[in-house]
Amino acid sequence: MQSLLERELVVVTGKGGVGKTTLAAAIGLLAARQGLRTIIVEVGDQSRLPDLFDHPARQPGIETALQERLSSISIDPDRALLEWLQALGGRVSGRLLASSGTFQYFAAAAPGAKELVSMVKIWELTQGRRWQRRAAGYDLVVLDAPATGNALGLLGSPHTFGAIARVGPVAGQAQRVRELLEDPERTAYVAVALASEMAVTEVLELEDGLRRQLGRTLATIILNGLLPQRFTSEELRRIAALSANGDPHGEASIGDGAPPASKTPRPAAREKALIRSAGLAARAVHERARLKHNQVARLRRRSFDVVSVPFLWGAHVDLAAIERVSAVLGRRL
Repeated sequence: MQSLLERELVVVTGKGGVGKTTLAAAIGLLAARQGLRTIIVEVGDQSRLPDLFDHPARQPGIETALQERLSSISIDPDRALLEWLQALGGRVSGRLLASSGTFQYFAAAAPGAKELVSMVKIWELTQGRRWQRRAAGYDLVVLDAPATGNALGLLGSPHTFGAIARVGPVAGQAQRVRELLEDPERTAYVAVALASEMAVTEVLELEDGLRRQLGRTLATIILNGLLPQRFTSEELRRIAALSANGDPHGEASIGDGAPPASKTPRPAAREKALIRSAGLAARAVHERARLKHNQVARLRRRSFDVVSVPFLWGAHVDLAAIERVSAVLGRRL
C-alpha cells in the first residue's frame, strides 16, 4: 500500500473547527523529519502556520521557512495569477500584464476564478521546475484546505474552467491540475473530524463529493481529540455501586449513628458525597468516550482507514502539541 507521504500532494479537509490546520501542520512536520522537502499551503486569507511555529507572519504569497525542510505559504490569488501570467507571457513584464484587459477580465471572471488560480499555484509548488527559476521544488505539498463544501469547490474549479475554456493555455493548465488531483499515485485526500455524529456525517458527504467530482476516495480519516475508553465492565460495576451508596467496598451504607464495634467505621457524609460524585463523573466520562468510539465503529464498518489522535490537554495549540500529534501520526499512518 502506498504511504500517504509518498504522494506529491496531500489535501487535508473536513468540517470547520475540527483541527485541520493542526493536523496539516503535524503531517508536514512528520514529512520534513522523514527527509522530505515539504511545504504546507493555506488558502482563503489564512496565515496561521508561521505563528504556530513561532515565526512572524509574512506577506501572503511569500514562502516562509518554518524548520529544516519545512516551509509554509498563504496563497494570494492576485499574486499567483500575476506569476502564472508571467510564466505564460515569457519576457512580458508583470506590470504590463496587470494593466491589460485580459488580466482584469480574468480577475473579475465568474465565481471560481480565484479558486482555479489557487489550484494552479498549488500545482506549481509540486513541480521540480518552478515559475521562478531560483525557486526549488518540493517533495510534498500539504494543502490545509477550507471546510468541506468550500474545499470541494476549490478542487472542482479546474473542471469548471476546463469546460468553459476548451482550448488555449487556461484549458491546458486546468487539465494539468485535474490530472494531479485525479491521480491516486500523486494526490491523497485526508479528512479530519471529531468523533461526533455531525462531523462523521460530513466526512461521508465529503467522500461522496470526491467520488462524484474527481473519481477519488479518502485515503485516511483522522479522528481528532478521541477520548480513551478507560474502564472495564468490572470497573464500571464497581463504579455503579459507589455511585449508589458512596461505600468504597460496594456495601450498603448504614445510618448516621455510631457503627457497631465489630464493623469498620463508614465514611462521613461529606466523604460519601464525594465518592458518589466521583463515581458519577467517571460514568459520564465513560459514556462520552463510548459515544465517540461508536462513531469510530461507524466509519470502520464502511472500510475506511481510520487513525485516531488522542485528546491533548492544554490551554492552546503550540509547537509542542503539534510535535506530539506528529509523533502519534508517525506511529499510525
